[in-house]
Amino acid sequence: MHDETKCLHSGYKPKNTEPRVMPVVQSTTYVFDSTDDIGEVFNDPTKNLIYSRFANPTVMAVEAKIADLEGGIGAMCTSSGQAACLLSILNLCSAGDSFISTSHIYGGTINLFAFTLKKQGIECIFVSADASEDEINAAFKENTKAVFGETLANPALSVLDIEKFAKAAHSHNVPLIIDNTFATPVLCKPFSHGADIVVHSTTKYMDGHALQVGGVIVDSGNFNWSNGNFPDFTGPDESYHGIAYTDTYGKSAYIIKARMQLMRDYGVYPAAHSAFLLNLGLETLAIRMERHCENGLKAARFLESQNAVESVMYPGLESNRYYGLAKKYLKGTGGVISFVIKGGKENAVRFMDALVLASNQVHVCDIRTCVLHPASATHRQLSDNQLTAAGINPGMVRLSVGLENINDIIDDLAQAFRSIAATA
Repeated sequence: MHDETKCLHSGYKPKNTEPRVMPVVQSTTYVFDSTDDIGEVFNDPTKNLIYSRFANPTVMAVEAKIADLEGGIGAMCTSSGQAACLLSILNLCSAGDSFISTSHIYGGTINLFAFTLKKQGIECIFVSADASEDEINAAFKENTKAVFGETLANPALSVLDIEKFAKAAHSHNVPLIIDNTFATPVLCKPFSHGADIVVHSTTKYMDGHALQVGGVIVDSGNFNWSNGNFPDFTGPDESYHGIAYTDTYGKSAYIIKARMQLMRDYGVYPAAHSAFLLNLGLETLAIRMERHCENGLKAARFLESQNAVESVMYPGLESNRYYGLAKKYLKGTGGVISFVIKGGKENAVRFMDALVLASNQVHVCDIRTCVLHPASATHRQLSDNQLTAAGINPGMVRLSVGLENINDIIDDLAQAFRSIAATA
């Protein structure tokens, strides 16, 4: 099936007389015929449902849909995108290990990697998203377990050369994890370019309506966990009766280990009703992304024509340094645009406060147009050097173009530019 069809039909297939719409199974608990049946499930939770901290039928249907869209063999939803990023690393790294990440990533992820994981004894080695293959290889240590990057960086809007980073990761026998949030599987399929694990903040385009927070981890099933670098996958897990994940689950070892170990212990599983709402967003994802891309490109071209704008970061523009990579990896470049207003932070804030249609809010990838000032919001905790490394200028505005009529969006931007010109 094509993506448009998968969005509507994957994950849930009603049988005779069953509901056409995926139902909400609002239950934490499942009934068994005997004590032995319960014991068998605790021996191997993949055999049946145990408890909704591990799995729930409504959430499982959404997991299957997202895995199908990404071309993976399995997925696990989480309560947030941050939780997905966290578990994707903790499934591979223990205290004393390291991993590599590009510096062009979401500010909250930088905090998670650089500070919180550091306190747990896990080192994040940052490299530029534009690093050469030699520079990436030079960053590896003996204890490096993974490489992490974003398809479309938030908010720098750089496009990752996925194949280059995959080649470097695989040459050191570690997986490449890609945050595909801004691109979604509709615009980019990282697995087809060598990525091994994909994560999303489903809060963004997948939900699309600013209804609920969520995340997901998707496993390609392609990585060889038996290469000697991952004894936690090949050796016995004493917390689960000595199961060796690669022996028992084969290609699904990564995603099942994440569920059986980490979801069991961290409990960051979404509620059934949240998954139901996410599914409603997924059903229209393909058609919404077409409109986001169309509106985004028109808005970016308008911004590029404005004298008050110093630069526009949008890889769909022919003038953008990532235009070639965007053509290689993406079917469209979405509705998120970052641009720098002349006059720095003061003018950026005045421009944003003058907008009427666009909301000033801490969100992105919404059906409604919204704006944010990254340096004073999502990336506020970063030092000046970290801001520069993340590609953030004090005058940068992140514009998330919605599904309104593009003429109304441009009219709103135009009147805000007139407003800052009048008060200059």
